[in-house]
Amino acid sequence: MRMFAAVVPPPDVVEHLDAFLDVRREAVAFRWAPVEQFHVTLAFMADVPDRKLDDLVERLGRAASRRTAFASAIAGGGAFPNVGRARVLWAGLELDDGGRTELSRMAAGARAAANRAGVPVDGQRFRPHVTVARLGHPVEVTPWVRLLDAYRSPSWSVDHVTLMASYLGEGPRNRPRYEVVQEFGLSR
Repeated sequence: MRMFAAVVPPPDVVEHLDAFLDVRREAVAFRWAPVEQFHVTLAFMADVPDRKLDDLVERLGRAASRRTAFASAIAGGGAFPNVGRARVLWAGLELDDGGRTELSRMAAGARAAANRAGVPVDGQRFRPHVTVARLGHPVEVTPWVRLLDAYRSPSWSVDHVTLMASYLGEGPRNRPRYEVVQEFGLSR
């Protein structure tokens, strides 16, 4: 089973970002991410065996409980691999130093929990972002990044980690369908 641990913004924050993007989506033929899939991936696990799921859930719960809730907002933007040849357009997170530290530790804890449960984790460096669009071929997106740089969502308290299952091709237009497996509260 494909799974990932993530921070999922609350509905009002998602709706705010959606409204900002909605009036702009028709300007280009990007593959815009469905709003129900807006999240910040902490750890991606391409293959979670059923027999390891209980251990993974237990370890993720313990890792989350060691972290403290913090304030965040969706703000700014960027592109992967870069603005000149973008394949992914993303919105960033506004974090103070404490929030940045907690989020990095949440990602490290989620990855460590998966590894200890015997579940391989994607080894890419953690770069907190919300994917808003995918591009079929490399595109120069400087104007879009500037547009996102002017955006800021309402603030919210990041107070839990969500473990999601991802079912490829089962969503609308053959996109993945995500399903919440478990939510883990952070320490207050």
